[in-house]
Amino acid sequence: MSIVEDKLRALGLELPPPAPAVANYVGAVRTGNLVFVSGHGPFRDGQFVYRGKLGLDLDTKTGYEAARLVMLNCLASLKQEIGDLDRVTRVVKLLGMVNSTPDFGEQPQVIDGASDLLTEIFSERGKHARSAVGMGALPFGIAVEIEMIVEVEPR
Repeated sequence: MSIVEDKLRALGLELPPPAPAVANYVGAVRTGNLVFVSGHGPFRDGQFVYRGKLGLDLDTKTGYEAARLVMLNCLASLKQEIGDLDRVTRVVKLLGMVNSTPDFGEQPQVIDGASDLLTEIFSERGKHARSAVGMGALPFGIAVEIEMIVEVEPR
């Protein structure tokens, strides 16, 4: 078992099976030492959870938990692509999209659910550049979608 997955387990978390693609794409693509992880949503037990708009149906704390789950799904696809999360040398960039009302302004606090998890399990390697933006809608009415770019050890 990897050190990263041991840290997840210590937090009471585990990687889910990689979520199936919902259209014509793959969960992650590696080119050189970079892995581009497709946008993932809050998928658990074969279905999307955390549906609705932040600022209307869901509060910031719930959005934070949704982003944390989304990151677990991203990490599952990353592991499927690279084999071992200990091979991550740096989390480079996140794009966090939050399904929110026009007056909701706490997108950064929502996406902190993902960012906090990354720094908890990767320490300095988990610190990343990031955008957290509000969206008028996301697929299937999900509350949060996140994509990421990760640098990994050479093959």
